[in-house]
Amino acid sequence: MSDAVATADPADPAGPAGPATSAPPIDPPATARGRRPAVLRLLGGAAGTVVLLALPLYVDSFWLDTGFAIFAAVIGAVGLTMLVGTTGQLSLAHAFFLAVGALTYTYVSGSPGGVSKPYGGWELPPLVGMVAGIGVAGLAGLLVSPMAARLRGIYLGIATLGLVFIGEHIFNTWTSVSGGFNGRLVPAFELFGFSFAGNEGPYLEVLGVPFGRSERLWYLGLVLCVAACWFAHNLLRSRPGRALQMVRDSEVAGSVIGIDIQDYKAKVFLVSSMYAGLAGVLFALSIGSIAPETFSLRLSVLYLAMVVLGGLGSVRGAVLGAVFVTALPLVFQEYAASLPFIVEPGEPGIIASQAAAFLFGLAIILVVLFEPGGLVGLAHRLRHPRGRRPTGTHPGGGSHRAENPPSASADPSPGGNPT
Repeated sequence: MSDAVATADPADPAGPAGPATSAPPIDPPATARGRRPAVLRLLGGAAGTVVLLALPLYVDSFWLDTGFAIFAAVIGAVGLTMLVGTTGQLSLAHAFFLAVGALTYTYVSGSPGGVSKPYGGWELPPLVGMVAGIGVAGLAGLLVSPMAARLRGIYLGIATLGLVFIGEHIFNTWTSVSGGFNGRLVPAFELFGFSFAGNEGPYLEVLGVPFGRSERLWYLGLVLCVAACWFAHNLLRSRPGRALQMVRDSEVAGSVIGIDIQDYKAKVFLVSSMYAGLAGVLFALSIGSIAPETFSLRLSVLYLAMVVLGGLGSVRGAVLGAVFVTALPLVFQEYAASLPFIVEPGEPGIIASQAAAFLFGLAIILVVLFEPGGLVGLAHRLRHPRGRRPTGTHPGGGSHRAENPPSASADPSPGGNPT
């Protein structure tokens, strides 16, 4: 009796193993998957750059002035999110450093004046005044950094809160620099003989559009804002940036792997104050005149709202938050007559600034309750509705490059994971 040996016919779809099943789809190579988002980001960045460069040719001065104010706010918000979001150091002194930058620029490049309360000025080139404003604000941050290195959380917040009140008192009494309660005019920015005031310097016309103050300041703010965001983006993706995240997540673990916690706290406070100094210079240029009361606690709270609404620790979040917080009251004020429930100042009802404050408060409550990642986290949810997270991202909106895996000796975090 012979045993029958069963053999499978290659041509027969039904063999001993049952019906043939189709092979699973082959995923594209990892390099192809990683290349597509990079190309899309590159195309999106190029399109955005073209739009921003061409915008002064098509919009009126109101939108350009609003854009310049947004550029100033973005720079300040990026500096604050590196301190509060990335490092976890609560600071309410941002208004103080903005005031230092603005007043330094105004005094160094401004002219003496004033009637009831005379003030001085060195009348140096505005570029020198801008650099001086950034440097003096950084020096002020360096002097405060030992306090920031030894405190954290609410204790640091209360300590920096005192700087705002001390600064207001000093600036109000130091009338030879600030002009006192009446304030002083801000000198127009000028670069190598080219004035950004519009009514001075060479006449400029592009494609039949005369380029006055608003158009010139738009491009100045755009260049400085892009440079500041680019520097912060690269800083946060570098080894010091990962060390700052470790300071936020666990100071004990950071100390164990060799991170100088106090040194990094002091350095990030220095960088943040320099960003605030540059933002103060642009802020002064945007409003044309400054007074000590301009840099009150309310300004610090607004900047804190920017980084919370946009997404803590994210450069993109700081940009989105600055756009929302800065543009909303200006747009409300411009179109108050066309908006329901909004009245002109002096009339009974809700004025534009009050309506904007209500929306700020409501937005912060909604973000804290439903979207801790801020506007960046909301954008991530819209792009990935099923909760899938792209490789190398975290809910806060930042990213870590997988193509540069840090070694154990180079990465300040255990296991090569910065968070």
